[in-house]
Amino acid sequence: MAAAPAPSFEDIRKSLKKGEIASVYILHGEEGYFIDELAREFENILPEADREFNQYVLYAPETEPESVMNLCRRIPMMADRQVVILKEAQAVRADKIAKLKTYIADPVATTVLVVCARGAALKGKELFDAAKKGGAVVFESKKIAEWNISTYIGAYIRQKGLNADQKALDMLRDFVGTDLSRLYNEVDKLASLLPPNASITPEAVERNIGVSREYNTFELVDALAARDPGKVFRILAYFRSNPKAVPLVMAVASIFNFFTDLLVAYYTPDRSDQGLAAALGCKPFALKRIKLGMSRYNALQIVEIIGAIRDFDVKSKGVGSRQNEHQLFHELAYHILSATGRL
Repeated sequence: MAAAPAPSFEDIRKSLKKGEIASVYILHGEEGYFIDELAREFENILPEADREFNQYVLYAPETEPESVMNLCRRIPMMADRQVVILKEAQAVRADKIAKLKTYIADPVATTVLVVCARGAALKGKELFDAAKKGGAVVFESKKIAEWNISTYIGAYIRQKGLNADQKALDMLRDFVGTDLSRLYNEVDKLASLLPPNASITPEAVERNIGVSREYNTFELVDALAARDPGKVFRILAYFRSNPKAVPLVMAVASIFNFFTDLLVAYYTPDRSDQGLAAALGCKPFALKRIKLGMSRYNALQIVEIIGAIRDFDVKSKGVGSRQNEHQLFHELAYHILSATGRL
């Protein structure tokens, strides 16, 4: 029999709202936002009047596993259940957390134990074997891929009753990075400043968050797609004089994604808008940049450029080069603009 699929963030939230609550939850993984949000949900499952004597928030570096298990086995005080939340489990050794296995394999029905490891996945076969035996809910909060982060930002913006164009989404991603907590905080800031049903524009991002609408990764990729050296090097000069404006690792990832998409487009049999959009998994509006790139670069040039990006990645980590990141980035841009397709 196939194993049941692991529950998602939304699955757990829906279950809690229905009152379908398990005895043990293990929440772990690189993306801290979902773990923080679920921890807040667990902090609110008890009626407020019951929390003073039946809700405990503990921190793994300061608490021995035996103390956690003893607390979990106590009887709730004038309430149906108690909640014990153990945070920062990622900050202690795996063998310390594994000591909870005895309780996790045979939990008390009137206690909800929530183990949170924010920013790292927990290790240890014994712990997860015990979780399976005791019917614990295990949720791994995986890091959101850079290429998919705009989808999450866009969905959250819509939840806030706002809209945003693609350039504004890319500016937010470039400025903040892929940390969902920070991204959503910036969206919350915009939602508090803009009227209901408003659109988040590049101008609104620039005015309220501080990222330039002219000098950002979105504009850089556009300039590379158009093979416009003047604009490319103006943007690079801005990046160099404002090193905190755009993390170069994000810029390089966006450039790499563009050229890999461009290569896929070249070898897609159906080059209609519908065919390209299906092959690339993108919206038709994004094809303008792809078609522009296809008119400026041939397939051999794109292969050469992808190789140059990989070479930049190696050198930026100090392998075979002592140049700083911005010098290497400048050389990469020059290589892209002057690519001949000789391999």
